[in-house]
Formats: sequence, structure tokens, C-alpha cells
Amino acid sequence: MEVAGPARAVFEERIRALEESLSPFAVRSYATRGRALPEEECGVRTPFQRDRDRIVHSKPFRRLKGKTQVFIDPDGDHYRTRMTHTLETTAISRVVARALRLNEDLVEAIGLGHDLGHTPFGHSGEEALDAALQERFGRRFRHNEQSFRIARSLNLTHEVCNGILRHTGEREPETLEGKIVRLVDRVAYINHDIDDAVRYGLLSEVDLPREEIAILGDTGSARIDRLVHDIVETSDGIDDIRQSTEVGEAMLSLRAFMFERVYLGPQVAPEHERAHEVVRRIFDRLAAREDDVDEIVDYVAGMTDRFALAYVDSA
Repeated sequence: MEVAGPARAVFEERIRALEESLSPFAVRSYATRGRALPEEECGVRTPFQRDRDRIVHSKPFRRLKGKTQVFIDPDGDHYRTRMTHTLETTAISRVVARALRLNEDLVEAIGLGHDLGHTPFGHSGEEALDAALQERFGRRFRHNEQSFRIARSLNLTHEVCNGILRHTGEREPETLEGKIVRLVDRVAYINHDIDDAVRYGLLSEVDLPREEIAILGDTGSARIDRLVHDIVETSDGIDDIRQSTEVGEAMLSLRAFMFERVYLGPQVAPEHERAHEVVRRIFDRLAAREDDVDEIVDYVAGMTDRFALAYVDSA
């Protein structure tokens, strides 16, 4: 899809002119710090648009549709997967970026790529792989670091790689676009996980904490709308992405409630145990015949739930 000569120069000039209207805090598409391996620019896509396309056409992205968000292999077609979570996070992030006049293409690429390295079975799978790695090889597993590893293998731009790596963890992303995805990731999963937990029967609407719901809204869509407006209003005109104190504290409180009642609740303990057992059996089998720890990690983390269960059953 390379376009050489005057057409490419005209395209770049037009994009630069369009981006003059962006916020002074936005990353300009042709001001990227580049890629680990230099490449010739495309004549019909910006660097961040190319990153988006590479992610969408990659195998790790396609496998997200077969990876758990919260519930392992649930009955029903409407539970979230890692793919639907990724798409929801990206869509909400673009809304925020547009309202703040930031670079939507950069936000989109980070959003689509932020969970590329996630394990099967959601956070239970991540915990199991991390424990196995510590015990046998003395190293850790973090899905954001694995996502970064994949992003680097795709030769994505520095800004996209940085946003993917720092969408969770102690370090903040270097760009406001990355900070949007980091915050919206929580906005998305807290609210759609409530929806799935109600559908699954772990929660009812009356179980939700009243004070937080009064601040954020009675429905998932109302809460997302409230959270998005709050981010935009609080972050407008400043070199940061923030929430108001009231809304931020309510969201963190609701997140703590979800960890207590859903993510780490007693009702899902059998699911966690099942995930831990499956991942550990796969890891032990691979480690018994393979010394390359990176290959083991890539293989286990890249599995879908269905493939992992079938792999264990085939033993």
C-alpha cells in the first residue's frame, strides 16, 4: 500500500494542515519518535494509522475473540470477550480524544493493541502463568509487557508501544493519548463486567453500592456517559488526563466492590481454580521439554481459552 512521489508528499502535507487544529498537547502524526526499525512512510496512511492496521490484521488480535474477559466458557452469546472489551475501550477512548482535540489515530492504535498479550482465562490465567514463571525461572509475567513485546515485533511506533506498555502498572504513558486509554480501560471493564455479572447471576442491580451508583448512574450506559463527560471536563485545556475527585473516588470504590464481589469473590473461586490448573498443566508440560522461556511464554499467553482446554484434554 505504498505510494511514492508527489502523492505521498501531498498526503502528508494535508494531514499536517489538518492537525494544526489539534490541541497543543496532542501528538502530531508526523512528529512520532519513529519505529525500532526505520521504514518508508505510507502515502495514504499516517504512521499511527499503519499501526492500527497492523494490529487489526495480526494473529494475536484475532485470537482475542477466544479469550475470557471474566467468565470462562459461559453459556450464552452475549458475554464479553477480550476482543469486545478491546473494541469498547477503543471506541470510548476515541470519543474522549475527539472531545479533547487529541490524536484519535494514536488513541485507536493503543486501544486496539493494549491487551494483545493477555493470557487465556483472563486475570486468573495471568496469575497462574506469573506464578509458574516465578517458581521455575525466577521471572514475572505481566500482560502489558507481553503486549509490548508483540507491539515491538510488529515494529509499531514508539508512542503506540509506550501506550500499550503503560496502560497498566506504576508508570504513566508519555502521551495524553496513552493516558486516555489507561483510564478508559478501567471505565470500560468496570461497567461491562457489572453487566456480565448481572447476566451471569453473581449480582443483581440492588447489590450495587448505592452511593457510587447515585454519583455515576443507574445503568451501564449512564455510568459511561457520566465518566466520559467528567474526564473531558476535568482534562480540558490542561496537559493531563484526569477525573474530578468525586467521580474518580466513586469509580475506584465501584472497582473495589467488583474485586470483592466478582473478580475475587467466592462464587468464582471454582473458575479461578480451573484456570490455574489448566495453565499450570500446560506450562509444566512445555517446560519439561523446552528451555526457551520466551517461547513458552509466547505459546501459553497466545492461547485462546478453547485451545488451552483442548490442549490439556489431549494429554
